[in-house]
Parts: sequence; structure tokens; C-alpha cells
Amino acid sequence: MRPAVLFGLWLRQVKRYLRSRARIIGSLGQPLLFLVALGFGLGAVFRRAGQGDYLKFLAPGVMAMSILFTAIFSGVEIIWDRQFGFLKEMLVAPVPRLAIMFGRTLGGATVATVQGLIVFIIALFFGFRPTHLPRLPWALLIMLLISLLFTALGTAIASVVEDFQGFQLIMNLLVMPLFFFSGAIYPLQGLPRALVIITKANPLSYGVDALRTSFGSATEFGMTLDIAVLAGVTLLLLIAGAALFNRIEA
Repeated sequence: MRPAVLFGLWLRQVKRYLRSRARIIGSLGQPLLFLVALGFGLGAVFRRAGQGDYLKFLAPGVMAMSILFTAIFSGVEIIWDRQFGFLKEMLVAPVPRLAIMFGRTLGGATVATVQGLIVFIIALFFGFRPTHLPRLPWALLIMLLISLLFTALGTAIASVVEDFQGFQLIMNLLVMPLFFFSGAIYPLQGLPRALVIITKANPLSYGVDALRTSFGSATEFGMTLDIAVLAGVTLLLLIAGAALFNRIEA
């Protein structure tokens, strides 16, 4: 695999993101809404229930949400490039398809990680305070793992879907359940058994839990299990994404 090709595709993805100021600003609207409407609106209820500071609980979930949406919708760009012929030009070039897929995935993951860091900075202005600063590098690692996982998932889906309507339908049926059943906005303790099974089968649950642990909150599953699940699912999706991308007709 050629490092120059990987770097070029990674740089292209990052530049495309940085050039789109409207996209950057627009992607921050939903996290801000959750931080303000839920963080302050439900904060008093959360405290009265004996759960402590809701903003401290909510902020890692909102960061994970921002990463999830940015990462998984980066797959749309494959459909966009296919519609306008740019993908065909890349596929017929003397470059391994594996390099193209990994370069795009790394670029999308970088963009999603940056998005998560921006939400982290915004959350600080709203009063979010990590209690274990030495663990912050772990938070960056977790953000990168979540980004890689869902960028690979978006790439895999976009490799088999040829139009925007089909991709958006699949994403709406997938993204929102991933978010709402991850424990991002409510504790996982005391849930009905069926929901416990769903949340434990959701890889984002382990990402949210790992982020909370990195910022100093108590862990639900254990950091070791969180990282193992994220790394394992990411590897599986990268393999699946590479196989599906390799089947795209030029």
C-alpha cells in the first residue's frame, strides 16, 4: 500500500471539510441543541434523582453523537463522487483500491475526530469539567476509534447503495437507534431486559462509556472491554468495507 496515496486521499478529505464552513457550522447545531436543551433543561431533574451533574453525564454522549453523525455520513461522499464521475477516475487509476478505501476512511475519521474535539471545547464553555486530566489522551484515542468504526460502516454501506435516497433511508433507520440506544442521554442502569440486550449489542454504547471513563466518570462496562469491543468491531468493519468497496464497478 502506497503511503503517498493514503496521505493524498486523507488530505483531500480534510481539505474538503475545512473548505465547507457551512458544513462545519451546521454540524454543530444539533450538539449545541442537546447541550443547552437537555443539559440545562433536565439538569435539575437529574440532580433530584440523585444522579449528580447531568452536563458531566451528557457531554461525552453528545461528543459521541457528533462523531457518529459526521463519520457515518462521510460515506455519502462516495455516492457523490460516483454521481459526478470522480470515483470512476480513481478506480481506473493505477492505485490499489484498498489504498483508496483506507485513505478515504482515514480522512473521514480525522474529520469526525476534529468534530468531536470541537464539541468538547464548546462543552467546556457550558460548564463541563473533566475530573481526571491525565486521562484526556485516552479520550482522544476513543474518539479516533469511534470515528474509524463509523466511517468504515458508512463506507461499507455507500459501497453497495447507488443513490442518495437509499443511503439516507438506511442511515435514518440505523443512525438514530445507534444513538438513542447507546446510553448517551440516559443511564443504562435499571432498563428493561430487552433494552439491556440492545444497548450491549450497540458498539456506540462502549464508545460513550469509554469517553465518560476518560473524563473521570464511573465506567459501566470497564475500559478494557470498551476498547476491545471498539477495536474489534472497527477491524471487522474495515475488512467488510474494503471487500465491498473492492466490488464497486468502475
